[in-house]
Amino acid sequence: MSPTVHEVRNAIRVTTGRFEREFEASFTKEELQAICEALEVDVDEAGRPSTTRMRRLIRAQVGIAESLEAADDSTFRKADLQAIADGVGASPEP
Repeated sequence: MSPTVHEVRNAIRVTTGRFEREFEASFTKEELQAICEALEVDVDEAGRPSTTRMRRLIRAQVGIAESLEAADDSTFRKADLQAIADGVGASPEP
């Protein structure tokens, strides 16, 4: 059986040094920053970058989108999460 969205998100969290969540929840801003660091994405903004920009950067970095300009800034779907998990070296348990 394939892992659930929640299991994939938690695997990404653990791999990037964050804590697993008991309940299903989207990534926080801090978790998105940890993913960017793990993917060696230069957020390139003073202060704290926006969540939409970080989502677009992550999508472009792992190959979900061809470029930053073409990247979607919505929350991640399961296929997106699986590509991100592969990018950060996370292995969700089935």
